[in-house]
Amino acid sequence: MTDDSRTKKAICLEDLKRRILTQALEPGSYLDEVSISETYAISRPPLREVLRQMAGEGYVVLHENRGVQVAPMTHKTLRNFFLAAPMIYAAVSRLAAQHATKLQVTQLKNTQRLFRAAIVSGDVAERALLNERFHAVIGEMADNEFLIPSLRRLLIDHTRIGMTFYSPHQQGMARQRAVAADQHDQFIALIEAHDEDGAAALAIDHWELSRAEIENFVTPIGIDISLGRAPGTAIKREAI
Repeated sequence: MTDDSRTKKAICLEDLKRRILTQALEPGSYLDEVSISETYAISRPPLREVLRQMAGEGYVVLHENRGVQVAPMTHKTLRNFFLAAPMIYAAVSRLAAQHATKLQVTQLKNTQRLFRAAIVSGDVAERALLNERFHAVIGEMADNEFLIPSLRRLLIDHTRIGMTFYSPHQQGMARQRAVAADQHDQFIALIEAHDEDGAAALAIDHWELSRAEIENFVTPIGIDISLGRAPGTAIKREAI
């Protein structure tokens, strides 16, 4: 494969991931391989390699005789997302505090600076992508081959859900984003200090911040469904 082919393949891979995370490609939709091949000027064999990699990472599902489907978000996947998220985020954060290198902490700080800038600019897509990147860096710090695939899959749906309901013009959500950004700074401090217990506890608090907003969005008022709350956490329902 030529350098040009590798570059086209990398561009195709990263752009398709971005389009899925920002819901430019909607959950459950099918991809047109011919159109994608033409858009990125990439031949079908390297495109299929891209799609196989994306399937392995949880972005798409490969269906024999039916093509390539953007990973759907069904009731089952959403429920499993809520159940698994606090456990995986806490475990990953604990290991990150244990194993983080100085270079990785610097990467996390740089990502946080860009994340705050995206909040100020009101760029919803960039904010969502940088939030995903922030937590992906924490996953890299954890350096655990069993947890990283699960974290990657969680972050795909967490980012897509955030793109669905988040509006920078709603004051309540703007306040929530400000708290989340402050918690990111706390993550950096705890990880840099190798405070494993503190990082794991903060991961639960950070999850609860997101869960409360998401749960109000996806659960109709009057339906009492537990969606991955931390033990002993009460649920508050409000109309939005």
